[in-house]
Amino acid sequence: MRFEASQQMKLGQQMKLAPRMIQSMEILQMPLTELAERIEQELESNPTLELLEIDPEENDQPRESTDVDGEIVIDESARDDFARLDDFEQTNPDASENEFSSSRLDELERLDGFHQPDRALSRLAGERDAKSEAMAATPARSASLTDQLLAQWNLVEVSEDLRPLGEWIIRHLDDDGYLRSSFAEIADKTPESFREKYSDADWELALQAVQLFLEPAGVAARDARECLLLQLDALIEADEGDSPGFDPGIVAIARRIVSEHFDDIMANRLPRIAERTGLELDEIKSGLDLLRRLSLAPARRLLENAEPPITPDAIVEYDEDSDRYFAYLNDWRIPNLQINREYARMSRDRTVPKRDRDFIKTNLSNAQWLLEAIEQRRSTLLRVIDVILDEQRDFFDFGPEALKPLPMTQVAEQLGVHVATVSRAVADKYIQTPRGIVPLRGFFTGGLQTDTGEEMSYDAVKAALREIIDNEDKSKPLSDEALVKELKARGIEIARRTVAKYRDQLSIPTARLRKQY
Repeated sequence: MRFEASQQMKLGQQMKLAPRMIQSMEILQMPLTELAERIEQELESNPTLELLEIDPEENDQPRESTDVDGEIVIDESARDDFARLDDFEQTNPDASENEFSSSRLDELERLDGFHQPDRALSRLAGERDAKSEAMAATPARSASLTDQLLAQWNLVEVSEDLRPLGEWIIRHLDDDGYLRSSFAEIADKTPESFREKYSDADWELALQAVQLFLEPAGVAARDARECLLLQLDALIEADEGDSPGFDPGIVAIARRIVSEHFDDIMANRLPRIAERTGLELDEIKSGLDLLRRLSLAPARRLLENAEPPITPDAIVEYDEDSDRYFAYLNDWRIPNLQINREYARMSRDRTVPKRDRDFIKTNLSNAQWLLEAIEQRRSTLLRVIDVILDEQRDFFDFGPEALKPLPMTQVAEQLGVHVATVSRAVADKYIQTPRGIVPLRGFFTGGLQTDTGEEMSYDAVKAALREIIDNEDKSKPLSDEALVKELKARGIEIARRTVAKYRDQLSIPTARLRKQY
């Protein structure tokens, strides 16, 4: 075998993204809550970035989409840099990321309200200031489900032999509170000496203790049937049957049908339950009403505050005078930022040690780029929403059934940006409209043509399907074939399997399960 070394020339194109551009795309894609967290991190780490004090009355005024000039000063050269993001290019890969141009410094120096040097120097020394105080009350992360249940278990009076078994069981519960693992699977993860010490009967006894003593009732159930039974037993034991809504007789009926006829309940075979138990349909329906008040995911109650509520990134309102919808960003929670002017001056002061000046310049560059990225995000998001308001006017007037097909490529062409920019701008974001809070990405969908030649989005078809099912005779619910005919009567022609797919996506059960007796 012979090895040779040779030189070759190769012509090709290669796409490179500067870290700054990647950061800008990330900020564009961030929803409002993540952006707020990112800004807080920057305020903590960058001493040249500070909060801007503004008049509260001015801050309460909504900023419309046509007014994108806010409290951040952006020069034209910066706007050119961000325009290149749409082409995914890096025009000057050798440029220093830490460069903070003299033109930007001059622009900052022209502004009013310079801070005193002693404050700037104290910040470099790590002294606490207003921005750190503004973030001092950050809420602590909530305890996990396992931690909460273990804390309860530590207060339970059980034998020392059962305590470690209960801990192992708790650590194997899923987020809904179910024990999906068998005793053998749990024991396999324990030390060998531990496995030899305990039998399946010991594990079963520990499980019963966990189910009995831990709250909420239903935790550590092995399936849905056991989960409901544990909650019903808790109602009986707590003697809550004396309170309105928990009649002891109804609780007993509910427990009986769950214990003996759970499969029939799941299949909505109420007449069969009545035939086999001798109960009246009204009694069975009363038991089912009680079951609906129980939870099939009891542990979620302990984690109900773990998921934050949806915060819309923008708000859409209707102006009767102009007969138009307008949008403004819901960014009042985002702190108003500015660059510390004294730091900008110090970065060119030759009396300041070079190491300190380099440190200041680096942070000034990072701060300026962050402000520009936030402003670019704001401008792009509002421009995209403006197009949506024009193209989807019927949705805001008439509701989801009037939603039209709107490809992202069409919006990108109208705005003169890359389609990936539009995709990032709408990712994981919601807007508050007169029709409720809706995901921004939901306005971009394919569609079909009706018999009249009108375009209709797939989401509009789903909305029509839901409306038909909501208004059907519940004693004689429509089959999928009948739903196809109802949609065709509205000029919407789709296959039965498509109806079944949309019904599943809407979490609507089959006709047999929708039937009410």
